[in-house]
Amino acid sequence: MTADFSFRLLQTDSAARLGEISTPRGVVRTPAFMPVGTAGTVKAMYMDQVAALGSDIILANTYHLMLRPGAERVARLGGLHAFCGWHGPILTDSGGFQVMSLAKLRKLTENGVTFQSHVDGSRHELTPERSIEIQGLLGADIQMQLDECIALPAPHADIERAMELSLRWAERSATAFGDQKGRALFGIVQGGDVAELRLRSAAALAAMDLKGYAIGGLAVGEPQPTMLAMLEVTCPALPAAKPRYLMGVGTPDDLLASIARGVDMFDCVMPTRAGRHGLAYTWRGTVNLRNARHADDPRPLDEESDCPAARAYSRAYLHHLVRCGEMLGAMLLTWNNLAYYQSLMAGAREAIAAGRFADFHARARQAWAAGDIAPR
Repeated sequence: MTADFSFRLLQTDSAARLGEISTPRGVVRTPAFMPVGTAGTVKAMYMDQVAALGSDIILANTYHLMLRPGAERVARLGGLHAFCGWHGPILTDSGGFQVMSLAKLRKLTENGVTFQSHVDGSRHELTPERSIEIQGLLGADIQMQLDECIALPAPHADIERAMELSLRWAERSATAFGDQKGRALFGIVQGGDVAELRLRSAAALAAMDLKGYAIGGLAVGEPQPTMLAMLEVTCPALPAAKPRYLMGVGTPDDLLASIARGVDMFDCVMPTRAGRHGLAYTWRGTVNLRNARHADDPRPLDEESDCPAARAYSRAYLHHLVRCGEMLGAMLLTWNNLAYYQSLMAGAREAIAAGRFADFHARARQAWAAGDIAPR
């Protein structure tokens, strides 16, 4: 625990990194996966469950919370931590990605972006300054600069324009953020799938001496090899003494492959969304509980898991819940999935500490490739 925000790099294993982020609200062990609490809730989970799984930090979304219930209202009610009952650190994204992907109508200018809410059609303006103001009202421990994220593939000129705009917005975000004791502002590296643009973005952000750096604009349509190639370019260009956060990623294989290239932090809706749609993550890969082959299977979902959702209920029962659309099915599978993701991060941390991350990664991939065991 500390009165301010800090990061310690404890050990490396090739490019993989073991570290600790210290904040006034607690320590985040890295590599870390942040469950996504978009609207101040990790869907289908209680906050104490999320913490019990080993989650040190969660993510919440500026765009959704500014629309409902409103940042000023959350501030009046004591801030997001008190509002949602999460007592550890919270990272908020800037809202820019959701504006680009969810808003009905939007207009991008040098100043910011004006858009029409997907909820009720009301009009709003999000600038770098307003994004930081909202994140401050929410009480976020880690705040993100406003950036422009474009889908790939895209023309070089469009990628370069968005990257340069994001850099100018980073400078404005840093000015707006000021010196908030105990909190951190992260810059976001953009540049699409163009190595030279990624390097330019990383160098300019590093010169701003921010407290952390995110890698954005990946997992937005490009194949995994492209994403990993951009990480191989970007991570070495970022300060080794600052945390590195890959935004919106991803599958278990994405996570381990990215850790191997020097990434410290992740978030993704995948484990919670999959749980609501009948898909479970296990040490033997994914299991689709909608499939009829589970209807008479008395075995637990994952005998290698410590999570009660994976061990205390039969596959037949989980299949029944999913097929009937029962809420309990979504709750149990989400619980299982987040437990698996946190176990994967714990295993990665242990492996890095022991200097055997490559072996851990290889064994995980081998087990995924072997697949789920067929019913007896």
